[in-house]
Amino acid sequence: MPFTVDHPIEANAHLCSMRLINVKTFLERESLIREGKRVDRRAKVLDFGDDEATEYVILSHRWVGQEVDYDEMIELAKMAVEERDEIRQRDGYRKILQSCERAQKDGYEWLWVDTCCIDKRSSAELSEAINSMYRWYENAVVCYAYLHDVPDPCFPTANDKERYPDFNGWPEWFSRGWTLQELIAPGNVQFLNRNWQGIGDKTMLAPTLRNITGVPEHVLIHGLCGNRPCVAQIMSWAARRTTTRVEDRAYSLMGLLDVNMPMLYGEGKKAFHRLQLEIIRASNDHSIFAWTYNVRTGSILADNPSFFRFCGRMELMGHDEFIQFVKKDEDAPEEELDSVEDRLGTFPITNRGIQIWLLLRPCRGFPSLFQAWLPCRDGPMASPVTIDLALWESNYYRGPVSYFGQFPPEGPLRLRQVNLRYQDPPHRNTTFQIDDSALIENGFTCCDTYPMKFARDGTLTLTSTNSLCIKIYSNSLTNHRFVVGLGLSFGKDWIHVVSDGSNTIPRSSWRDYVEQKYIEMKARTPEHAQHMNKARSSGAEHHGQVCIMQTRLPRTTRILQISSVMWRSSRMYGVKLEVFRDPGFGNVSGEWTAFDVDVGSFFALIGTSITIYLRREQTIPAVTGGVS
Repeated sequence: MPFTVDHPIEANAHLCSMRLINVKTFLERESLIREGKRVDRRAKVLDFGDDEATEYVILSHRWVGQEVDYDEMIELAKMAVEERDEIRQRDGYRKILQSCERAQKDGYEWLWVDTCCIDKRSSAELSEAINSMYRWYENAVVCYAYLHDVPDPCFPTANDKERYPDFNGWPEWFSRGWTLQELIAPGNVQFLNRNWQGIGDKTMLAPTLRNITGVPEHVLIHGLCGNRPCVAQIMSWAARRTTTRVEDRAYSLMGLLDVNMPMLYGEGKKAFHRLQLEIIRASNDHSIFAWTYNVRTGSILADNPSFFRFCGRMELMGHDEFIQFVKKDEDAPEEELDSVEDRLGTFPITNRGIQIWLLLRPCRGFPSLFQAWLPCRDGPMASPVTIDLALWESNYYRGPVSYFGQFPPEGPLRLRQVNLRYQDPPHRNTTFQIDDSALIENGFTCCDTYPMKFARDGTLTLTSTNSLCIKIYSNSLTNHRFVVGLGLSFGKDWIHVVSDGSNTIPRSSWRDYVEQKYIEMKARTPEHAQHMNKARSSGAEHHGQVCIMQTRLPRTTRILQISSVMWRSSRMYGVKLEVFRDPGFGNVSGEWTAFDVDVGSFFALIGTSITIYLRREQTIPAVTGGVS
């Protein structure tokens, strides 16, 4: 594909693929400048070349300090002396100079350096360069890997956190996203220390490089053209690497994963989501769903490569081998297994999600949670990988891996076509303000909150990463205890209560009890969010909405009432907790009932008890009173 350039001088630059530094011309220009002689301003230091027909060397390095860009490179001879000298004194210029000197010494005429060989003012050129980068490194005769922070005349073979505290004990070059492809793509990588001395090559150092990077030796020596690892394993190599721009965590992996896509700087983590969708369109590698680092319920796609950090041994399973594992399960759907290969082979992307056939097993006691089997495994002799899915409104989302550690799946294993949601649910923060004074007046105390604490004014803000908090109340006189959960899931806010009955727990096991209740509440997130959302959806859009739920405390005539007022404009919830004797007006359903608030009533609510307001509007029977 030809360059689309924004500058008239290059409009007729013919169909060439990359700019290269003319080593001889560059060094001659530098020599003339150094000697104070007249420089030919028309001499072309940069020229186009075909990466498949030209012998060239390529530099891999860390951007440190001020580099030299394309415009400065070609205009250097035309600059005033002071401006020219400032550029020539930069470390970035010295890198180019010493790379050229090394290339000339090794007998090469052309050199590519990313800082100055791409005109980054042209978005089209930058996008094409990034999409071509892997091929350019792969076609280079030699790649010079310059380790600017290695002073020694030999390659570091042991982790040294004193010398490299910020980079996991190794030189910074090994911590960067772009240098991963620059290590793997070229057949010949020569490592150079701070003084440009050779300290080893990739083949000789393969065992050490494997320990540093996690990349298998056969990939380091032979590249990706032979026994290509699965997507999850390749992603794992980048899990601990960083980039200056968050989008580059995705863009730097395109060549390694053999996909192309346009650059959209400013899209943030969506770049990594787009990368995964491009991979899915190009392959049927199920390991792309096998990431195991998960702290949220949401998109089936990982947010960044770190989610694959534990996938270094991941490999795909052959169809026959996968079926044999499935058949070992006593609940395997043998009548459906003959069609598994065809059905697992494709998973198109639709506006509802990724349409895919999966083997699913429900979680015991949790109808919205499922375990899915994937035809890949964590090592040669391992069983198929399983992932946790949460069902919400006919779509399946990725669920936290802690679910099935607590609640093992059981029941029949079934082959089902499902929609895996790749769009994240809406993200927003919601603030709850709790009024539990009526509980305190009737002998209840708040004995714990987990995992967050409320502010002094009784408020708590939930986010997409801190999406659930529980409060535990107890009454030592009446021996009652209940748990109130405040949640934010699938873009919906919700409140739920669980009554426990007995109030006796040894203090030594109290923390285990609290964490268990939190996990149980989180595992039922889809159900709790659905219950409250169902009540709300029947109302119209007004200034706010009142939701009421009453539930009976076990083995008593007492009722816990939760009243919630939502101010739509501020995402603020006012929550009032009350306990009273059953007035005998009918069954207590434990279901939410919602009441919309119009403009006049909305302002009447301010500074007024919810119970008083509802009594005045006669929307529910007036139920008040204490616990005796």
